[in-house]
Amino acid sequence: MIRHRRNRQADDDVDPMSVVGNLFDVAMVFAVALMVALVGRYNMTEMFSQEDFTIVKNPGKDNMEIISKEGEKINRYTPSDEQASSDSPRGRKVGTAYELENGEIIYIPD
Repeated sequence: MIRHRRNRQADDDVDPMSVVGNLFDVAMVFAVALMVALVGRYNMTEMFSQEDFTIVKNPGKDNMEIISKEGEKINRYTPSDEQASSDSPRGRKVGTAYELENGEIIYIPD
């Protein structure tokens, strides 16, 4: 009986580095869960699809951004003060758009 107890005590020794491995695993699971939650919360699932799209953030404001995805490439355009104050033409009016009461938009070229 005494020999049996000694073997049991030797098997119960815990490796202190095994705790570090477990903490790493928990941290990785937490990080993946956080990324999935953020993608779902901010409706960014289209970033992972194969479809092309364009997003305008803060339209008409000073901090407006245009984000477009074409294939695998994601482009981000932010208008700067240099572009706004340059003497080069920024564009011209080519028509007028009207939104009807039912939400339909009609474009009339000039």
